[in-house]
Amino acid sequence: MSKKVFLKGTLILACTGLISRLAGFFYRIFLSHSIGAEGMGLYQLALPIQGLMAALSYAGIQSALSRLISAKLTLHRKKDARFSLILGTVAAVILSAMAGFFLFENADFFAKAVLKEPKTSDLLRLIGFTVPVCAIHACIDSYYYARKKAIVPAAVQLTEQAVRIGASYVLYLICLRESRPVTALIAAGGSLAGEIAASLVSLLAITFYFGNCHFSETDVRTCRTFSLAKEIFGLSFPISLNRILLTLLGSIEVVLIPQMLLRFGLTASDSLQIYGIFTGMALPLILFPSTLTASASVMLMPSVAELDTLGDRKKIQKVIDQTFFLCMLLGFLCGAAFFLMGPFLGRLLFHSPTAGTYIRYMAFVCPFLYTNTMLASILHGLGRPGRCLVHNISGILVRIFFVTAVIPVIGIRGYFYGIFLGELLLSLLHVKALKFPYRQSDNNRL
Repeated sequence: MSKKVFLKGTLILACTGLISRLAGFFYRIFLSHSIGAEGMGLYQLALPIQGLMAALSYAGIQSALSRLISAKLTLHRKKDARFSLILGTVAAVILSAMAGFFLFENADFFAKAVLKEPKTSDLLRLIGFTVPVCAIHACIDSYYYARKKAIVPAAVQLTEQAVRIGASYVLYLICLRESRPVTALIAAGGSLAGEIAASLVSLLAITFYFGNCHFSETDVRTCRTFSLAKEIFGLSFPISLNRILLTLLGSIEVVLIPQMLLRFGLTASDSLQIYGIFTGMALPLILFPSTLTASASVMLMPSVAELDTLGDRKKIQKVIDQTFFLCMLLGFLCGAAFFLMGPFLGRLLFHSPTAGTYIRYMAFVCPFLYTNTMLASILHGLGRPGRCLVHNISGILVRIFFVTAVIPVIGIRGYFYGIFLGELLLSLLHVKALKFPYRQSDNNRL
């Protein structure tokens, strides 16, 4: 892929992400005022279960489709690329529908036994409906990323965010009008509405595109269905395993944080408020600049897969070096800004001095946090999800150690230390794995 196409796609996604993140900030401010820090904490507590259901069903297929379709298009096998999308999407929807139904039926169990918070049961039931809807536009977006056409995913993202915010606000007004308590359910309901809208836009776009491709009966008859399915699941299995293990460990981490804060001496309500301030206020602000790196990483993975298919090892190494330098530069600049302005931003945006303190703590993580996103994308583009899995597990285990051993002693600051050391370790492991030019002939992808 030419640098011009890459930069164009990144710019489209970055601008879209910037608009979406800005809207998301005002949305989170609205939520913090309407459902409170405790409500934010409950909603954030339920989200890892959604991530787990996604990892069990469609997340691996989504990533596999992006890499597989990119390779097929590079070899000018457009028919195989299209049928890969169809097969992958059908499989993802079936698996995600099963996962969503399982979550809906067992919401009480997850709320009480896993999250240790019965108030999240209704949130989990709504999330059960959201999972299969997410699978549709996730897979379709992968096709457009592989084709380096970012305009459709950008439109889908903006639609999803606009409908999410609008639906949440409507639900908020309904609660006020009917004198009902405003709870985190308005956020979950808005999320479901946004995902439905995003999937409808994706389906319309891909239907229109495929309608102009003129499939023939011969194309359908000669399609290597079994072979394509084998390739999809062969690529998606290690990615899914990666996501499942990481989500499980991340869920353990999320569940442990409020419990360890209780051991530190806080009440249950204070623990949820602290967790809500960190995950719902401070962390989104820290992640705001990652709009650029996240957008670039989405375009980077199929690009690296294309170079890998062509065997251009020299260019791959050049991409690695440039990516590392630019991401570190962005991270240091943003980290310095957050450290200097953290308290001011906390008071201005969230009316919370605590949020400002957390922003300042997290400023030190920025260089590694932004860089890791891009380096992981390169490893996936090279077909090395197993290496990413080992690295990510190492980083999460460091964080979990600090959650269990340090938070009970010094409070939430122990978690910040764990995040910093975990992200630092992750960066070192990624750099070591990509230190030498990638050799396509290597059989061991780990």
